[in-house]
Amino acid sequence: MNRLHLRRASALTAGALIGLAGVATVAAPAAAHHPEPSGSYCATKDGMVTVTWSVISSERDISGKITKLESTVPGEITGDLAVGAELKKQGDGPLTGTQTHTFAGAIPELKLTVGAHWDRGRQSHDGERTVVARPSRKCEVVESPSPSPSAASPSPSASPSPSVSPSPESPEPTPTPSASVPPSPSTPAEPAEPIFKLDQDCDSMTFIVENPAEGAPFTATLTTEKGVTKKLVSEPGKTASVEFDAHKGLKVTVRYDVAEDAETIPYTQPEDCSGQGGGLPVTGPAAGAIAGGATLLLAAGAVLYVVARRRRISFTA
Repeated sequence: MNRLHLRRASALTAGALIGLAGVATVAAPAAAHHPEPSGSYCATKDGMVTVTWSVISSERDISGKITKLESTVPGEITGDLAVGAELKKQGDGPLTGTQTHTFAGAIPELKLTVGAHWDRGRQSHDGERTVVARPSRKCEVVESPSPSPSAASPSPSASPSPSVSPSPESPEPTPTPSASVPPSPSTPAEPAEPIFKLDQDCDSMTFIVENPAEGAPFTATLTTEKGVTKKLVSEPGKTASVEFDAHKGLKVTVRYDVAEDAETIPYTQPEDCSGQGGGLPVTGPAAGAIAGGATLLLAAGAVLYVVARRRRISFTA
């Protein structure tokens, strides 16, 4: 009898584990799609700065599209890095661009904010990241020209000229700096930039913020065109999200407590959302029902296992 109960408990437990594995596969959150920018710069003594930006994709299997480029360096970005450019798969190489500007005085912080968009089946993903350019270690150093020799190699027929010892009153020559990058004043470390992502599918619009441990806390207020308001509280080292039910004409205005400007983002319905009758289509099986069923199976298996153990102990006693 005890063996029969143990078999049943084992079977139910295995079924529950399989169910939970299915939930993990079906109801797993979307991948964190985002661009990965980097930047470095070289500067000359007269203040001319040349910045080189590079952007790769976080995705290895699909390509995306650059949707946003905002730089604190004046001037246009030249190269293949531009709004509308294809952001190829991670292994297919980066997009690069350069900016050149002459600054009067100390070089300020040079930032670039990059936004990108991906379509993955019936879901669309938007990601954004900001990077600060760092001084490059590969700058060409402008060295002073080497002085010409004061005396040529004597020919066999020429008599060597007497060497002249330096006068004690002669001032020592001042060395000419050879480095082309002027030392920049030390500035306090700024908080790390958060990562903003937007996931859209056939029935929802989700705003996601990943705040690094070195980031700063802030609060965002999101309001739809119908007046539905939600707050997103972002804390360092945590990920926060806000979701809205998708509908035609949905627009969400985002306001941050650390900035005066607001941004209105319209809902973009992914492809393959039509042809399933009225309303928004069902994008997959009910993950909640699957999770609930798997949890019940797991609980039932645990109860039967405990009952079987107790009966076995009572029988053997």
